Amino acid sequence: MLDVAKASWVQVKDAADRGVLAVLAVGAVEQHGAHLPLLTDTVLAAGVARRVAQGLDALLLPPVAYGDAWNNEGFAGTISLSPTTLRAVVEDIGRGLHRIGVKGLLTVNGHFGNREPIALAARTLAELGLPVLHLDYPKLEVFAGEVCDSAPAGNHFYHADEVETSMMLALAAETVAMDKAAPEYPAFPETFGLEPMQLSTFNRSGVFGDPRPATAEKGEALIRKIVEESLRLAAIWKTRHSIGL
Repeated sequence: MLDVAKASWVQVKDAADRGVLAVLAVGAVEQHGAHLPLLTDTVLAAGVARRVAQGLDALLLPPVAYGDAWNNEGFAGTISLSPTTLRAVVEDIGRGLHRIGVKGLLTVNGHFGNREPIALAARTLAELGLPVLHLDYPKLEVFAGEVCDSAPAGNHFYHADEVETSMMLALAAETVAMDKAAPEYPAFPETFGLEPMQLSTFNRSGVFGDPRPATAEKGEALIRKIVEESLRLAAIWKTRHSIGL
């Protein structure tokens, strides 16, 4: 793995000449209750991306720290990019990678709102000739059911709960205030997911679920499983595009 944040242009050129892939984490600056920092999604995505990059011997790009977090703007500290801006950021990064000869881009997304902008950027980049595999913690719902003790607040909805808190304890325990961790299971409006909606209109704390059973051990297990599944999918993707063969 070559960490671009610490590499010279010569090292990057040598890696590109060898046919290297790049891995990009995309997070958010978004509220995560009283016990987790605003940069939680970025920290988690960057932690997973680093291990994926190690497994692929890839370029590890600096993470995109901001994302499309519009639905959490009712909570102080959340700073959001528009979907158009985020899409353009990912496209521009991909264009730069393609220009220097990187063979493919794998994105590790840590925030739900980023999914559509990243997917649209991936389509544009694919049309330019840069294959993109965009991952969103694959099989997280399966792994959460295997590892965690608490129930999620909603189907496939993990936010400031046992899942994210455990992963943060594994990656950045010094930023977690477990003494402030408290559960909230809000009632989701029937039209949730069918219309634009601020989460603060039906949630008081910013927590969805129960973070109190979280442990670093659970977080490490979740991260390990996510990385293993990501690498499995990356191998299939590389074969489809004849990358490294």
